[in-house]
Amino acid sequence: FTISITNAQPITGSWDKKERSTTHTLVIADDYFSISSFDIPGKKFINTYGGTANISGNGMKGKIEFNAADKSMVGKDYTYSISSGANQLTLTRDGKEEKWTRTDDGKSPLAGNWRIIRRDENPMNPGARKTIKLLSGKRFQWAAINTATGEFFGTGGGNYTFENGKYTENIEFFSRDASRVGMSLSFDGKVEGKQWHHSGLSSRGDKINEVWARE
Repeated sequence: FTISITNAQPITGSWDKKERSTTHTLVIADDYFSISSFDIPGKKFINTYGGTANISGNGMKGKIEFNAADKSMVGKDYTYSISSGANQLTLTRDGKEEKWTRTDDGKSPLAGNWRIIRRDENPMNPGARKTIKLLSGKRFQWAAINTATGEFFGTGGGNYTFENGKYTENIEFFSRDASRVGMSLSFDGKVEGKQWHHSGLSSRGDKINEVWARE
């Protein structure tokens, strides 16, 4: 697909738009993007897709790495054209405009695209199947995907805080289990170089000790 961009301003961070009860979010960080759609009051996950994002001049190009609704899109190239201002972003595709409002500027020690490399004592070998976590200044989203087969295994996201070594997630969508929506989970966290150490209890109450690395 193609979307055209003019007068581009820095667009890293998070953006959203609302249609009745549906919230759409866009996160761009570390040359990666994701777009998600969900209904918070109804605790309903609708769709998510994303991939690499190479921003240069007045364009953004990349390759789709996941699409929960249509795995045939995985591996396809795309080109965007964008019109952006201080707090507004307009994406135009096939003559149709989508207007987004900025929700944060992407500034946080955790902002970026992360990939899990160890859970407890088990290393996670790099490959086409991976779990990533994309964070802006306030929003987070994890996704379990396979870029070779197009398989999509699950996702969840919402907003987060990271203060005094405490990382707290407030879940707004969860594709596998709607009952998790509304939960707040706190973890001990620290960033050492390009690694993020993360420990605490999962949404099921299981102990976790994870290491994530910047993609």
